Amino acid sequence: MGSARIFLAEAVGTAILIIGGVGTAVFDGDKAGVLGVALAFGLSLAVAAYLIGPISGCHINPAITAAMAVVKKTDPRLVPAYVGGQVVGGLFGALLIWSIGQGMPGFTAVGVDGQKNIVSVSEAGFASNGYGIHSPDHYNLGAVMLAEVVATAVFALVVLGTTASGFPAAVGGLVAGAGLGLVHLVTIPVSNTSVNPARSLATAVFQHGWALRQVWVFIVFPLLGGALAGVAWMTLRRAHEAAAVAASAEPATVAARD
Repeated sequence: MGSARIFLAEAVGTAILIIGGVGTAVFDGDKAGVLGVALAFGLSLAVAAYLIGPISGCHINPAITAAMAVVKKTDPRLVPAYVGGQVVGGLFGALLIWSIGQGMPGFTAVGVDGQKNIVSVSEAGFASNGYGIHSPDHYNLGAVMLAEVVATAVFALVVLGTTASGFPAAVGGLVAGAGLGLVHLVTIPVSNTSVNPARSLATAVFQHGWALRQVWVFIVFPLLGGALAGVAWMTLRRAHEAAAVAASAEPATVAARD
C-alpha cells in the first residue's frame, strides 16, 4: 500500500467519523441524547469501514494504528501516513461542522464556562472532551484517565478481533461500529468519550479554549489504551496457539502409550 493512498483514505474515513459522530453531538445532541450520539459514532465507523477498509484497513484513529503497529499488522514506516491522514481528516470534518454551524443564530463552539453542570453533549463546547468542570458529570482527571485507557483498550481489542484470521470480513465494520457505540454509551457521561486522539484534537482546535489545555489527556491515554490492547492481544494469541499445539500433540502422546 502506498503512503499517499493510506493518507488520503484515512483522511476521508476520519472526516466521515467526525461529521457523523461529532456533527450529531453538536447539531442534535440535546434531542439525540447519549444513545443517539453513541449510535451516530458507531454507524459512522461502519460506513467508513466499508468505504475505505479495502484501501487502508480503516484505522481512522491513532490509538488503533498504535494497536495495529504493536501486533505487527501495520508497517511502522506507514504510521506517519496513517496518523497524518487521521489528523488532517479530523480537522477537515470539524471545519465543515463549524462552517455549517455559522449559519445558525447563536451558534458557538465555546460551550458553557463551567459555572453550571454540563447537561448535554452540545454544552460541552463543540462536543469536546474534558475533565473536571468540563466533564459532562464533572468526573475528575484520574477517573477520566482510567476511563479513556480502559475504553480505548476494549474498543481496540474489538477491532483487532475483526482482523483475526477466520473472522467473517463481511461483518467486520458492523462489529467495530458496535464496539465504538458501546464505549460511547459508557463514557460519554465521564469525558464525552474520546478513545481517539484525532477526534479530540479536531474538536479542541475549534473550541479554542479549555479543550486545547486539556487535550493532552485525550492524546496520551487513548494511545496508551491502544498500545496495551496490542500487548494483551499478542499475549492472548500466544496462549491460544500454545494451547492448540498442546491439544494437537496430546493424541500422538496417547497413541504412543498405547
